[in-house]
Amino acid sequence: MKLSQANQLKGTLRVPADKSISHRSIMFGALASGRTTVKNFLRAEDCMSTLHAFQALGVPIADDGETITIDGQGFDGLKPTDSPIDIGNSGTTIRLMMGILAGSGFKTTLFGDDSLNKRPMNRVMLPLCEMNAQMHGDNDSEFPPITIEGVDELQPINYVMPMASAQVKSAIIFAAMQANGTSTILEKEVSRNHTEEMIRQFGGEINVSGKEISITGPQTLTGQAVTVPGDISSAAFFLVAGAITPNSEITLTNVGINPTRTGIVDVLTDMGADLEILNEDTKNQAADMVIRTSHLKATTIEGDLIPRLIDELPVIALLATQAQGTTVIKDAEELKVKETNRIDATADQLRKMGADITATEDGLIINGPTPLHGATVSSLGDHRIGMMLQVAALISEGDVELERPEAVAISYPAFFDDVQSLIQGGAK
Repeated sequence: MKLSQANQLKGTLRVPADKSISHRSIMFGALASGRTTVKNFLRAEDCMSTLHAFQALGVPIADDGETITIDGQGFDGLKPTDSPIDIGNSGTTIRLMMGILAGSGFKTTLFGDDSLNKRPMNRVMLPLCEMNAQMHGDNDSEFPPITIEGVDELQPINYVMPMASAQVKSAIIFAAMQANGTSTILEKEVSRNHTEEMIRQFGGEINVSGKEISITGPQTLTGQAVTVPGDISSAAFFLVAGAITPNSEITLTNVGINPTRTGIVDVLTDMGADLEILNEDTKNQAADMVIRTSHLKATTIEGDLIPRLIDELPVIALLATQAQGTTVIKDAEELKVKETNRIDATADQLRKMGADITATEDGLIINGPTPLHGATVSSLGDHRIGMMLQVAALISEGDVELERPEAVAISYPAFFDDVQSLIQGGAK
């Protein structure tokens, strides 16, 4: 697929709904008692994998195109399936469901596509097995398909996280909600906290003090009305596009600004981007953002900032190719076990376009500014790599051909259309 180039980007976009919250709205709605309604749900492939998985587990879920209606049956209301459940490409779905199904009392097998089936699951399985859960991967490996032999009684756990991972943390929290007693989790760094926020929203109890989380089970939840804000991970591609494309001004409406997710805003600000945050809605943790063409300077991205922008790092690396100086990204080992090894994938694909970028064991070193040129590149089946490469193509000298563009639909089906609308908005 030939990617679009642009002399300027102008216009207003409403980015897709938040992926993390969309996943969890289905999970919490299914596990609560009573009716949950979800508005502004992200109907992308990953989130639909979560919806279909709970339908397979016997939860009544209806979708009229506007509102998702879930008639939750509680943790005990899940039913055994006749066959393994296809999770597609969704790491969030499989990892969180391992925690949910650990205490189900029945056997379930979860499998995914070729990419998902190469992603390691011991980081979730090991702490869950400490809680008396029983599960194993394909041929007793740590890779999917994962078979969960749900038990009737889970034990509480005191667990020190070896890495900052919202998925691992959330899987343990879902299991802890079913255990008898109090579990504590000590995070390495504070990671996105949508699971903790939604427990409270659905009437549960969880205590968070700095990096320490404690939760006492068993708990019951009550159905709620949920409106999902826009996904800052999707907005990030347009924030970078607006900053690096000449003569540009883009307004993004209803973007989620949960503080555990706004690392991209901090980086843009630190690099000198012309970014405004407007119309802040504190209740729903959302705001509008305006980004304009910017003169950027290099920065260092490390430590407790990494979990707050882990999914945005490929497009931040692209941003750094247009900044003055050497940008260093470190402490980002988690990138190696995403849909691809995103450290290597980002470096390899941007180098094809002329970027001065080096992969390290835990991140990237980028020297800028460098002009980008035409090339044949690939998403490698990773939606975030595919979208990052389209943003890079906007400022390239020469045509960029993208292999495997369909991966973008995993999180943002209308992405290429939205890029075109901003190009046409800037047309004179």
